[in-house]
Amino acid sequence: MASLAGWVRSLTFALLFYGLTVLISVLGSPLLPWYRGAALVLRLWGSAILAATRHVAGIAIELRGLDRLPHGPCLIAAKHQSALDTIVLCHAMPGIAMVMKRELMLIPFYGWYAARLGMPSVDRAGGGAALRRLLRDAKAAAGAGRSVLIFPQGTRTAPGLPLAQAPYQAGVAALYATLGLPVVPVALNSGCFWPRRRWRRWPGRAVFAYLPAIPPGLARAEFVVRLQDAIEPATAALEREAGRQTRRGAGNA
Repeated sequence: MASLAGWVRSLTFALLFYGLTVLISVLGSPLLPWYRGAALVLRLWGSAILAATRHVAGIAIELRGLDRLPHGPCLIAAKHQSALDTIVLCHAMPGIAMVMKRELMLIPFYGWYAARLGMPSVDRAGGGAALRRLLRDAKAAAGAGRSVLIFPQGTRTAPGLPLAQAPYQAGVAALYATLGLPVVPVALNSGCFWPRRRWRRWPGRAVFAYLPAIPPGLARAEFVVRLQDAIEPATAALEREAGRQTRRGAGNA
């Protein structure tokens, strides 16, 4: 019965997720020409989805270490395990410029709002020209006082996936060198509850941990090592924490 309840909860959440996305995007479309209007629609959508995540999917969100965010813009370099990551991290820092795959900009409504909000995009097949465009757009965002969010591995990774199978990409080091901003690493365990490419959800507490900032000015190689050494062990610890939650839940079922 517990398993059936989990499937019903997940299906209900999926229907709510897509229904709310379509409804809010369409109703908010008259505000799309204005930056503040598009930002308001995104904020309302994020609040609605996070409420459904908590009350329907049973996934609580915990943000740790927000006091580690510097005053002024910074570069957020986060682990990426789930679609939940983009919602939580953007909602936690309104106005953040999130680096996106260019193909996501082609999605109706979602891509339109992202473009209106000036989200930097990257064509992963575009080579050097695509990287230069990304750096230009990110520099413009930082110059306007916005922090920039990037997922260093460039894609969602399953919990426990070895780093060798999803290495950190060149984009994060290039942004670090170009922007000259402190970098705040973020570890998380969202994929333990909201896995990629699956619609089943598991209840629990998804933790997003902001780690101590890495100062600007390091050599690229040293920076990447420090970033990996910050994010990977902290993520593994959070995944173990999620595993303990799952075992307790199974014991109480």
